[in-house]
This record gives sequence, structure tokens and C-alpha cells, in this order.
Amino acid sequence: MRVERAAAPGGREDNKPSASTYRLKGAIFFASAERFADAFDFKEVIDHVVLDLSDAHFWDITGVGTLDKAVIRFRRAGTSVELVGLNEPSAAMVERFAIHDKPGAEKLLAAH
Repeated sequence: MRVERAAAPGGREDNKPSASTYRLKGAIFFASAERFADAFDFKEVIDHVVLDLSDAHFWDITGVGTLDKAVIRFRRAGTSVELVGLNEPSAAMVERFAIHDKPGAEKLLAAH
């Protein structure tokens, strides 16, 4: 599992990027979940994050749970998050097990 990050050109007053795209590649499952979680810069102040999952595959609920944690952590920092490129089996798994897109997601995540 690898992650490549690309920042959009600055469009803000402070000339810092207003958006970043993280392109995830490979299998995301229990053995790669820690690397997945460590790949993001949650301290960076940006408006929008795109998680490009075109070259990634979610194999289990641990991987989906790590995705939930990343999305919710970005949202808590005031960053909007967009997921793109999920393949059909991964999308089915995310639809079934993810909580980041459900009402009360932060409270549900706290229960995990």
C-alpha cells in the first residue's frame, strides 16, 4: 500500500494550498491500516481533500474503519473530504460497513 500526495496551487491569502489529493495504491486491510492512517497530514490547514481510491482496494472492515477515521479526522479539522474512484467491490464494502457517511458518524466512531 502506498500513498502519493499532491497539493493544489495556493489560492488562499496565506499562499498555502487550499486542497490536497491523496492517491492511494494497493490493498488496504488489517496489515496495511497503520500505514494508511499515517499517510495523511491532519495538521495541514486546507479546505478540501480528495482521496483518490482508483488504484486501491479495501479488503476488510479494518481497512474501512481506517478510512472512516481519516475522513472524520479531516472533517473535525474543518476540511471537506471527497472520495473518488472506489472500485465496485470496495464501494460495496464501504457502503455496508463505513460510518463516515452516516448521521452521527463522530459519535458512532467514538463507540468503535
